[in-house]
Amino acid sequence: MNCFCYTGGFSLYALRGGAKSVLSIDASGDALRIAAENLALNSLDLTRAEWQEADVFQALRKLRDQGRTFDFIILDPPKFAPTAAFAEKAARGYKDINLLGFKLLRPGGLLATYSCSGGISEDLFQKIIAGAALDAGVDAQIIHYLHASADHPVLLSFPEGAYLKGLALRVCA
Repeated sequence: MNCFCYTGGFSLYALRGGAKSVLSIDASGDALRIAAENLALNSLDLTRAEWQEADVFQALRKLRDQGRTFDFIILDPPKFAPTAAFAEKAARGYKDINLLGFKLLRPGGLLATYSCSGGISEDLFQKIIAGAALDAGVDAQIIHYLHASADHPVLLSFPEGAYLKGLALRVCA
């Protein structure tokens, strides 16, 4: 499942990599139409992709209530905290989506979770995700720290430029 999928980049990679199916959720119908076009342009099997226009927070709750589970979940939301002044509100948003993500993962499942919020440090982000795992009642392992690639350099004089961060996690079986 790819949440906040925008134009479907992660969804396309998952399908190209052999995923049996991918549920992609985004609030923007225009972005989802582009995602579906991208799927066709890449000659991928349309029957393996499901596009859902919805508020991701509400969609995750509905999927939880339906008892759905997934092997791999991607959470790549838009910026929740442009500055540190928004960190507390953003922390609640990150915790909420990750708590729901953990509840929707099968044992042994993988979660790739990201933040592009400059107001959330890498250390704080990891603490938020750890709290979400604890509240979800799961043990999770960090299998990889995710950062911007080399084509996104950070000026020494502007450390806030290192705003892209993520964690690849495995829920212990």
